[in-house]
Amino acid sequence: MAQGEPEPVLAVSGEEEEKKEGGEGPELAPAAGGVGLQENLFQEDDDDSCSDYGSRDKSGTILGRIVPDGNVLFPDTFQTNHLLFYERFKAYQDYILADCKASEVKEFTAEYLEKVLEPSGWQAIWRTNVFEVLVEVVDVEYSTLKAVVRLSEPFLCDSHVSTFTLECMQELLELKKHQLPVQELWVVFDESGEFDQTALAIEHVRFFYQHIWRSWDEEDEDDFDYFVRCVEPRLRLHYDILEDRVPSGLIADYHNLLSQCEVLYRKFVNLRSGISSSDSDSEAENVSMVEGLKLYDEIEHLKQKLKLIENPLLRYVFGYQKHTGLQAKGSRPMGTKITHVVSSTIMASLLESLLREKLCPETCDEELEIQFHSDPLTAVSACYEGDTVIICPGHYVVDGMFCIADSIELEGYGLPDDVVIEKRGKGDNFVDCTGANIRLSSLKLVQHDAVEGILSVHHGKTTLENCVLQCETTGVTVRTSAELLMKNSDLYGAKGAGVEIYPGSTCTLLDNGIHHCKEGILIKDFLDEHYDSPKITMVNNVIHNNEGYGVVLVKPTVSSDVKDIAAKNSEGNTQTIQSNGEKENVEDLGHPELHECAMDELELHERAEISEQTEGNCEIANELVATSVKKSQMHKKRLSELGITEADDNIMSQEMFVSIVGNQFKRNGKGSFGTFLF
Repeated sequence: MAQGEPEPVLAVSGEEEEKKEGGEGPELAPAAGGVGLQENLFQEDDDDSCSDYGSRDKSGTILGRIVPDGNVLFPDTFQTNHLLFYERFKAYQDYILADCKASEVKEFTAEYLEKVLEPSGWQAIWRTNVFEVLVEVVDVEYSTLKAVVRLSEPFLCDSHVSTFTLECMQELLELKKHQLPVQELWVVFDESGEFDQTALAIEHVRFFYQHIWRSWDEEDEDDFDYFVRCVEPRLRLHYDILEDRVPSGLIADYHNLLSQCEVLYRKFVNLRSGISSSDSDSEAENVSMVEGLKLYDEIEHLKQKLKLIENPLLRYVFGYQKHTGLQAKGSRPMGTKITHVVSSTIMASLLESLLREKLCPETCDEELEIQFHSDPLTAVSACYEGDTVIICPGHYVVDGMFCIADSIELEGYGLPDDVVIEKRGKGDNFVDCTGANIRLSSLKLVQHDAVEGILSVHHGKTTLENCVLQCETTGVTVRTSAELLMKNSDLYGAKGAGVEIYPGSTCTLLDNGIHHCKEGILIKDFLDEHYDSPKITMVNNVIHNNEGYGVVLVKPTVSSDVKDIAAKNSEGNTQTIQSNGEKENVEDLGHPELHECAMDELELHERAEISEQTEGNCEIANELVATSVKKSQMHKKRLSELGITEADDNIMSQEMFVSIVGNQFKRNGKGSFGTFLF
């Protein structure tokens, strides 16, 4: 996916101005005067007049109108739900919330409304899930964020369920004491411009309580700026979703987590309110306390997951770990294997060379069954276990994604630049691999307008040989328990990492070029007790001209208790590894093979003169080994807490196999190697 940046966007293109928040909606009429909203929205008065949207002396509205499309002839309303990211960002940061705490949000919002909202004399449509009715505002209760209303004359009401009479609506308003939340009101359009600020202010409140505010926010820690901690990341996520920058699966996960958290929080609040404030030690109250603590832990766990998705940097670092649920077909009933040939048109000379070199080799004892296809996607969809797809030279444009769940081979017939597969249109994935043994060779994959990476290996082993990958977001992703062998290939253009290596995966990179990406290779955090260390081999790769580091290791800040036990275990058993003039301590935990790997790397580089281009190899190997040692220490500490003092080799076999040899790191923006601490 194209990754969100932490700085606010203060300029937008013409395309972005045209993007609307909804899909298709009611007909929009142009604004009077033809004045651009973004040019007038945040002009401040020279005199401090408490107006955040410009001078009222200007004649005519700067807002558009929405023409209703229902059966009832409602008046037009202001069009306000099309605001751009930076417009909402500026409103919340500068005028509404500023540096308030979570507990002060309602107070700050009330003060804002008091400055800009017309107290009476305007009409609005009161909208609920059941009905719409035209009302007139006669007063505003700013402290409660409610408007005092009465039914307009003539009475206009449109019900989606049953007919609401004038008497029914009067009775309903009396039950509500004629007070309605301002976010349920849509201001009736007025060309004079007098009610522009009122319409925009209500839109900001409505958007805030629909998309930003969470019912548990007020109970969170109150020591931080609420805008920075919650509003900005949630606002960014909302617009990233609108602009197709977030995978659809991750969006579904986010909404599912929100729903779960809301349900659990309501249970928690009800349970807490039911517990007596007395000092009673009744069994029922004790049970309720235990249930409350369990609910609280579950809620905190869900909130942390939500924060990971809301934060654009962490969303990129930790990634989206789900994949397609496509099931493997397995072998055909008769056990036959088919060779699929892909070509839009085929010349006689090409067919002759195909028959000679690929389809009828002298060593082949069995007669091959051949199927012809016009595009690669249909060929892959027709494959069963053991099939081969041969793609003839040409430029193939595909609209869908490749989901490869069986062990098949995709081979370009010719040089990679002659066999080009280009993905057209926005989508989550390009190539998803879940088969036990998949091979792609001599292909060029081109990705545009993507949300996720160009190739993801979820399960099994995927071999990528002699390929060119022109990326858009992330490049190649190797998920937990998956294996990638990539050799003699060229990868470039990723807005994220060229290669992402997850915990518990196996990744072998031989003789590749990885360049002009945000980061060359990103190794995800593997210190968590639930993860195994990855097995990484990097030999003779050229990693150059990346914006950040050549290789980045993501890891958490190690807690003090882990550092203490590490210090104790390392006394008298410390080996020193020299890397670029700096020393790192690697503690001996009684696993000689781990240190043998590290020392072999050391001796290799001590025997050779380390050039500027290859100096990162030893540094990367040492850091990965040291991190693996820390993981072993944490594991040993946990076992010790459980009373297990003598752990056998199988339980403690968490070491990372590392071979980082002969790689060249050139002109990477931040250097050959770095770590990201979270």
